[in-house]
Amino acid sequence: MKKRSLGQGLEVSALGVGCMSLSGAYGEALSMEAAVDFLRGAYDRGVTLFDTAEIYGPLLGEKQLGKGLAPFRDKVVIATKFGFKFTGNMRADGFDSRPEHIREVVDAQLERLGTDHIDLLYQHRVDPEVPIEDVAGTVKDLIAAGKVRHFGLSEAQPEIIRRAHAVQPVTALQSEYSLWTRGVEAEILPTLRELGIGFVPYSPLGRGFLTGAVKPGSVAEGDFRHTLPRFQGDAGAHNYRLVEALQRVAAEKGVTAGQLAIAWVLHQGDQVVPIPGTRSLARLEENLAAVEVELTDADLAAIEDAFPKDAVEGARYA
Repeated sequence: MKKRSLGQGLEVSALGVGCMSLSGAYGEALSMEAAVDFLRGAYDRGVTLFDTAEIYGPLLGEKQLGKGLAPFRDKVVIATKFGFKFTGNMRADGFDSRPEHIREVVDAQLERLGTDHIDLLYQHRVDPEVPIEDVAGTVKDLIAAGKVRHFGLSEAQPEIIRRAHAVQPVTALQSEYSLWTRGVEAEILPTLRELGIGFVPYSPLGRGFLTGAVKPGSVAEGDFRHTLPRFQGDAGAHNYRLVEALQRVAAEKGVTAGQLAIAWVLHQGDQVVPIPGTRSLARLEENLAAVEVELTDADLAAIEDAFPKDAVEGARYA
């Protein structure tokens, strides 16, 4: 597996794994045994960046990673996130990035993960009630205490990134980015390049839609994607025609549409490390093969013609 460096010299596999689907976002959660088998299979195939969050499950995702990665803990990078508050029945109920809450969450995360440190700790979403300087300062203290190695942000705008980075250097920003979600291109990616911050795109396959395997209207009600407008109705039908055009370009190059979509994201910079989510080792192998796909100028032009920027219909979230 090829390696890439995020900010602050953090080296990881060129493709990581987003682990949200293991804990039930797209249907039933995997059993602990199945999750462990998948995680260890991913490591055997060269993956060293594994991404989870407190809210995945909730809490289940971190337990899965803790058990699955235990035999080679010192050879992998575990990324997790804080930033939500929960009701008594563990439903997310707004944001909470108060310093005292961050410290409590990290101690609980370390216990669930079965480790003495978190390699990359993200603020999952910016909390409008807490100055980002206080958040960055708290993580800086956790780094000094040895509980955290690196600081990350998720879905943050340039001003927030700059203010946080001035207090504690930011290693990575995680935001959604793919052929059908390109909002980071105008301001956020230039900011990251300027500051030397890595970029970790989640959903580089458009939550599976860009592979062609997820057809409009085919998502079950228990699946998180059932709530997303761009999967449904006329928007879904329009967007699937874009995917069919992408499939034709991919066929001409001898790869799958998913591989082409991941290769396109990888092409956006050396500090870009996508984390497509899957729970299938066969699908993971297909994704990993995208690291070897080289794109020419003609390929990039064909992709842009098939899937033009801003051509997608429907909002990202309901």
